[in-house]
Amino acid sequence: MTARRSRSRSAAYAALALGLAGSLALTGCNSHSSKKSKKSSSSSKKSSSKSKKRRIIGGGAAAAGTGAASRRVPDCHPSTYKVTFSQQTGPKSHVAVKFKNSTSRDCKLYNAPLLRFDNAKAPLPLLQGTPGHLDGTRITVPAHGYAYAVIPTNTAATKGTERKSVAIDFMGISASSVTHGPATVNFAEKRLHISVGKSKVTNWSSSIHGAQLAGGVGK
Repeated sequence: MTARRSRSRSAAYAALALGLAGSLALTGCNSHSSKKSKKSSSSSKKSSSKSKKRRIIGGGAAAAGTGAASRRVPDCHPSTYKVTFSQQTGPKSHVAVKFKNSTSRDCKLYNAPLLRFDNAKAPLPLLQGTPGHLDGTRITVPAHGYAYAVIPTNTAATKGTERKSVAIDFMGISASSVTHGPATVNFAEKRLHISVGKSKVTNWSSSIHGAQLAGGVGK
């Protein structure tokens, strides 16, 4: 009986040991699987976060591009109604050229106006630079704002004779380019008395005072 009991106890202990080993192995597997699941979940969240960031950044860049396009300033265009002329007399005599931006958007003017009086073949020379060697003046005329240029006529030669009309072109960004034009102003129809001789025209300026100073007829 003693030997049988001993063998029976040994078998029971062996079975218990096998059971404990299986339980520990299962616990280890479950723990390892849980860690993998957590890592996978964390990786998925990071990937999703990066994807969202990329979408936000991409959307921001696209919006910035659209904004830049909408802020692009167009060139100003001449017209009979947008460009006016007036003659000033006295020691500082000059013809003032005034452009009005009648649109609701800003526009750009380059260098000087190109003016051909009485169907002249060549435009009036530039006081600041020459058509082939420009000084790069560029101004932005605000919506419903103004720009000015001046033609000095304070000597007999520069004042010359009374003119009948003028064709107006606006210079483009390069020396040889012009914007849409020309526009023609008939002085007789507008009851204007404009006299221009061997003179030159200043570049555009944001103020009449600046244009007068550039033409040497400022106060």
